[in-house]
Amino acid sequence: MGYQSAFKRNQVEQAIITMLAGTERQPDGPNLRVRLKRLLDADRGLGRVPKSKDPERASYAFYSDEAPGIGVEVWFSSYEAFALLIALRLLAHGWPQGTVVLVMRKVRRKLEAEHRRILAQDPSQLFDAQKVLGQAAEGKIGVGNTAPVFLAIASWEKFDGAHRQAQAFAIRRGQDDLMRFIIKEMPVGTATTSLELVNSAHLLKQHLGKTQPSRRGRGT
Repeated sequence: MGYQSAFKRNQVEQAIITMLAGTERQPDGPNLRVRLKRLLDADRGLGRVPKSKDPERASYAFYSDEAPGIGVEVWFSSYEAFALLIALRLLAHGWPQGTVVLVMRKVRRKLEAEHRRILAQDPSQLFDAQKVLGQAAEGKIGVGNTAPVFLAIASWEKFDGAHRQAQAFAIRRGQDDLMRFIIKEMPVGTATTSLELVNSAHLLKQHLGKTQPSRRGRGT
């Protein structure tokens, strides 16, 4: 079966649940479905202003164009399914739902481009066990692929006449580039959450390819 360019919601849920259900941080399928629904509802509820220069307002995190209303058939791109997976991983790291949706809106343009690049790479090279082992070294993060990509989210307390929380986002290729962002580019005292993306992107692609769209009006 060829890989589709768009997926129904049941396919996205099935693929993500197959990946995450039963893991330490994502305990069960029904719980994941609830989290996915809440993320989608929060994104839809914020609306969008397409001509805005603010990425938080210009585009949805998980929809391509206008978010359809309740009861309307929904199709998601490969990236949007991936964005929902990453959002669930951020929730598992303790980030509030509203913050996660805004983060995924802010990083969408760059993350969507990086997702395309990652999936264009040859899995036989990315996940060659001997090459992965050959790149292992003391102090390196074990990532399970030869060309890791990280989404890094940094936050720190900022004092500029008012006490407020500041944030920065970056997509970094390789561990050296990630460390440069954390250590050299961010202020002292910054807290950083980093997620490796390559494994998740390719694994989700595999699981999506095994799903079938449900018929309209029937549950899965």
